[in-house]
Order: sequence, then structure tokens, then C-alpha cells
Amino acid sequence: MTEQQHPGGPDQPQGGSGPDEGTPRVTDKRRIDPETHLLREQTPEEAVLAEAADAVAGVAEEAAPSDSERLAAERLEELQRAQAAHYNLEQQYASYVKRSKAEAGAAHERGVASVAEALIPVLDDIALARQHGDLTGPFASIAEKLESTLERLGIERYGAAGEAFDPNVHEALMHGHSADVTEPTVQQVLQPGYRAGERILRAARVAVVDPEG
Repeated sequence: MTEQQHPGGPDQPQGGSGPDEGTPRVTDKRRIDPETHLLREQTPEEAVLAEAADAVAGVAEEAAPSDSERLAAERLEELQRAQAAHYNLEQQYASYVKRSKAEAGAAHERGVASVAEALIPVLDDIALARQHGDLTGPFASIAEKLESTLERLGIERYGAAGEAFDPNVHEALMHGHSADVTEPTVQQVLQPGYRAGERILRAARVAVVDPEG
């Protein structure tokens, strides 16, 4: 039997289409001919590749921000940060001013209350002298000036017979019962009370009567 050969010869692999099948193809991209050292013309394939590369570079350049745009964005961000810092500083200053005014007002009230508390014994003497008719002459004028000055400073005298007894503002020194009242009532003010706004400097000292039964 005669051995049958493939049309491509004994060394041709089966299924092949030519001697260059499977061999890598190398494209010389050098623009200068290594033999003549002259600029060589691009092949059509190289020209197409070069145009595509230029197009891609152009798109990338258009997409990328320019130096001026980047600088403007940086300056805008710096301005926004400066505005935010300025706003925070203004808020801190406003809060400081508000807190300082509140502290100054509280310190003033404490000072007035402290002076008034020290003068309460003097005011008691004035009230007692007035009850006995001894508040006359220059002493009466001085006492009235002192009382009016304390009133301008917000010091108020309070306590009157017939008002409802309130343990928050009254101090009961005497206690009794009466059929004429329907609730605990101040029968007599032994010593007036003094307050500065909502602060009680001294509770009014009173005699109290409760309903009978």
C-alpha cells in the first residue's frame, strides 16, 4: 500500500493554510528607516492608527479640566471655606455677647440683692418708726429717699393682712383659727417681706388663721 501525503508536503501540519500560519506578525513603527536614515512614509495601516490615537488624545484633552478651570475651582473652594469660617466666627461672637450680657445682668441683680439684704434691718426700723409715728423731720426724708431708691432698683416690699397664705412667700410666726375665712389667710403682717423680681430676699413674717372645723 502506498502512503498518501497531504498536498502541502510531509512537513506541512494538517489543517494549515500556509507556511506563515501561527507566526506573530511584527509591524515596524519606526519613522526613520534604519538603513537609509531617512523619514519613511506611513503605511495606510499606520496612518489609520495615528489618526485614531490623535482623536483619542483630543477627546481626553477636552474632557480634562484646563489649568484656569482647576484654579478657579480651587479659589471657589477657598472662598467657601473662608465664608464658612467667617459665619462660624460671627455666631461665636454673637453667642459671647449674649452670654456676657446675661452674666452682667445676673451679676447686677446679685449685687442689688446683696445690698438690699444688708439694708433689711434698717428698713424694718423705718417701718417700725412709721407705725409708732416717730418717722418725722429729716429722718423721714432720708428714709423715703432710701425706700424710693430701692424701689427703682427693683426691690419690692410685700405682705398685707387678708391675702391668702402662701408658704413660698410667707413665714408663719403665729397660727390660729377663724370662722371668717375659708382658706389659710394672713391675719397680721409682723414684718414685711422683700423680693427682687422672682427672688425672695426675706419672706413676709405673718400671723395666719385657718378655717374652723
